[in-house]
Amino acid sequence: DAVMLILKRHHEFWPIIIALHKIGAITIPATHLLTAKDIRYRVQAADVTTIVCTEHTTCVADAVEEAAAVTARSQGLTLNLGTLHAERIPAMLASGRQANASGIPAVLDPVGAGVSAFRAGAARQLLEAVQFAVIRGNLSEIRALADAGSHARGVDAGDSLTPQTLDACLELAGQLSRRTGAVVAVTGETDLVTDGETAYCIHNGHPMMRSVTGTGCQLSCLTAAFVAASPGQPLQAAAAAVCAMGLCGETAYARLSPADGNAAYRDKILDAVYRLTPAQLEEGARYELR
Repeated sequence: DAVMLILKRHHEFWPIIIALHKIGAITIPATHLLTAKDIRYRVQAADVTTIVCTEHTTCVADAVEEAAAVTARSQGLTLNLGTLHAERIPAMLASGRQANASGIPAVLDPVGAGVSAFRAGAARQLLEAVQFAVIRGNLSEIRALADAGSHARGVDAGDSLTPQTLDACLELAGQLSRRTGAVVAVTGETDLVTDGETAYCIHNGHPMMRSVTGTGCQLSCLTAAFVAASPGQPLQAAAAAVCAMGLCGETAYARLSPADGNAAYRDKILDAVYRLTPAQLEEGARYELR
């Protein structure tokens, strides 16, 4: 029999793994971020007979029939264009509108915006229909949203935010923030967070973070959590989230052994985020106000 485990970092995970091994079952560990559609696909493809999870497993809702209801029970919302398809856009719109109606802060991660007309159109729909608290992307994605002629080639490709391009990026991000009413966070070698008036230039992070797929998406979710905790201060909350993610990248790199690669680095970033304390963030955050 094939058994799927969706247990996040619960301590029960390892005893269950051992028990399944002893009875000769095939164990299929799965992320708690799977949608219902993802789970159905894996169940059918792997002939899964049993799913082990907890009642507190994180819910990722992409069915339009439930998106608004699930969003209404949340404290923060991240809309991510990473695995975009036509069926998902109505659910995103429903979630965003419900978040606005319920006073729930929403974060937009326009993954790969500018790569295709489909993605550009989806981003425009969301920006027109939903008031976002924060828009978080790399420079090519933010440039695409600002209609400034992006040359985006993919998730981590395109123009770079560096100390040399900081002033031009600041103007670009400020224009987008003023137009949308959202705080704009641009990540790169130097990170920039602005509300169109005040800007944080953040210098935390490590170059190796670029070798780990998903750190940007992780930051977007972290940003939603920070803004949900401080809904009246979206600029400061978003800046704190960017500092936290960069600081955790630094901490994780310092913990690598000579034999470790990007897989170990990814796990150590997650551990660093989990273990981060307010005092560590206060001491380790490196930023300047512009």
